[in-house]
Amino acid sequence: MAVNKVLVIGAGVGGLAAAAALGQRGVAVDVVEVREDEHVLGVGINQPGNSLRALDALGVLEDVLAVGFPYDGNDYRDWNDERIVLVPSSLGDGRVPANCALTRKELHTILHAAADAAGASVTYGVTVEALEERDDSVAVTLSNGDVGVYDLVVAFDGVRSPMRRRLFGDAFEPVHTGSSVWRLQLPRPADVTRTTLWQGDLVKGGVIPLSAESMYMLLVTREPGNPRHAPEDFGELLRERLAGFSGLLADIRESITSSQGIVYSPLVEVQVPLPWHKGRVIVLGDAVHTAVPHLTQGAGMALEDAVVLADEVTRDRPIEESLVAVEALRYPRVDLVFNASHAILEAEMQVTADAIPAAAAGMREHLPGQTAFVEGVLNQPFRAQADQAAVN
Repeated sequence: MAVNKVLVIGAGVGGLAAAAALGQRGVAVDVVEVREDEHVLGVGINQPGNSLRALDALGVLEDVLAVGFPYDGNDYRDWNDERIVLVPSSLGDGRVPANCALTRKELHTILHAAADAAGASVTYGVTVEALEERDDSVAVTLSNGDVGVYDLVVAFDGVRSPMRRRLFGDAFEPVHTGSSVWRLQLPRPADVTRTTLWQGDLVKGGVIPLSAESMYMLLVTREPGNPRHAPEDFGELLRERLAGFSGLLADIRESITSSQGIVYSPLVEVQVPLPWHKGRVIVLGDAVHTAVPHLTQGAGMALEDAVVLADEVTRDRPIEESLVAVEALRYPRVDLVFNASHAILEAEMQVTADAIPAAAAGMREHLPGQTAFVEGVLNQPFRAQADQAAVN
């Protein structure tokens, strides 16, 4: 193989998945993570069918299904809790469900175990200090003073990626969309069996089941200027932003008595044009394609990145050809997710109370077809090897 030893920067979803995928193909992998420990931020995370296929390629599908909540489709409602349209999902197949949601901590634990089982070494509290490109390798000096020589360096180092800046400067910094999302994990009522979304007055709420016992609530709100809310005020601010909703969201509003457990995240976007690599260093995941979470595809795109990367760089060909192949396979899919997610956010954040009936009529007419188109693309194979296997 052209690649026998790899440094992965970042121990999030994409980094751990890459470590597992490369290690399973016989590559020696070191992972460095700037965070001091394995603590995972966030609440819950849905894995659509295409993401589940990537997890299946890593050998962890059954682990995810065992702890998560499989479901099909989205239930769209207005803020009076009247159904607008129920849209089934065309994702998945006979092996994987359309969706399976689980906590972020559970997904991290599963991927970390897969990386460990594949022989990867994961070190926390360490990052890259310097890189030296050579003809056939990269010499890396770490912040703890260690020096290593690698065939390839892969950065899954997040939306504020230091490696992206190192390679491409500051031309692709995250851009705040003008909106943010509030999340809170809660007990799951028995009738919450799929994603349910409520359109309100310049606000969109929702719930996603995570397990037999739990779900998480989300609320997308306009936050012009990207204000820095004090964490101790999250409870009061979230209650204010839930005003006007009936049904389950109204019940949730009344149950909020403190700021405990509430996660507030500004919605930012990053879309870096190709190439994503220079020499033997490539940047993937949120570092080059951060979309808003409206298709719940963030982790899925990173997982697909990881599997495609491992497929391509372990082929017997020059590393430059492999990295170009990775980018060619990945860019059309992440571009679709970026643009479709952005369009959904823009549309929902323009719906005022008076416009909800007209917006609902438009959703009933167009949403099933729009969803089927996007999911039809995402349900196609994301790996060149999968395409070849189908032909054979």
